Amino acid sequence: MRTGKGARAFQYLALLGYLVFLGFPFLWLISTAFKPARELADLHPTWTPRHPTLANFRQAFDEQPLLHAALNSLLAALGAAVIAVLIATPMAYVMARRRTALARAATGWVVVSQAFPFVLVIIPLFLILKDLHLIDSRAGLVMVYVVWALPFALWMLVGHVRAVPAELEEAAAVDGAGRLRTLVSVTAPLLAPGIVATALFAFVSAWNEFFFALVLLKTPQKQTLPVVLTHFIGAEGVADLGPLAAASFLATLPSLVVFAVIQKRITGGMFAGAVKS
Repeated sequence: MRTGKGARAFQYLALLGYLVFLGFPFLWLISTAFKPARELADLHPTWTPRHPTLANFRQAFDEQPLLHAALNSLLAALGAAVIAVLIATPMAYVMARRRTALARAATGWVVVSQAFPFVLVIIPLFLILKDLHLIDSRAGLVMVYVVWALPFALWMLVGHVRAVPAELEEAAAVDGAGRLRTLVSVTAPLLAPGIVATALFAFVSAWNEFFFALVLLKTPQKQTLPVVLTHFIGAEGVADLGPLAAASFLATLPSLVVFAVIQKRITGGMFAGAVKS
């Protein structure tokens, strides 16, 4: 009993340490965003601002088009999330229900594709988009985000499809429903938590993405929010720390809000009572 309690206490302490490790940078970002310039230059910084101010936020909006960049990021992230889910859902259904060699090969592709770093694929990707006349294009950027999010989206949805009781689909087939009707009317509603989680992953991944947007977008009016944040760093690498922290804090809010709104659907039990034992 003592060993079990000690192990559980250690697990809680490890979890608490991990939460502090994850949360400290964000809390320090918030503190920096509200500090005046004099406190930011202090050789002995404090944990919290002594004289909180909104000057950094006003300066950030005055120096850079944050709202327009946020709109560009929002359009790219929403487009990538919707398209990735529309493509991944039927593909995941086939991969989960038909255990063929092609399905196993697709699963292997999902795993292998996650091992390729951005730098390795950017040159051939740039050349392909150049031939398609999609460089410096929002459509080209959305296409890249969809392709990059699709393997992980498939991996997530395959597990959710396999969790759907096959008896429901068999009952639909007995009633005369085809594969497409079964997917739309029976399987898709039960996949709602998985679809929402997949869309959230694709949205957050595209919203926070920097490297592809930096390379593929050249027109300032088309740049996304992560790229615009780099404009607060001068030519000599000196950062305008206060406005940068304020803009970065605002850039993290949409992801937090989206997750807070839909987290109940992600964790909700959608299968309870679906099949009688």
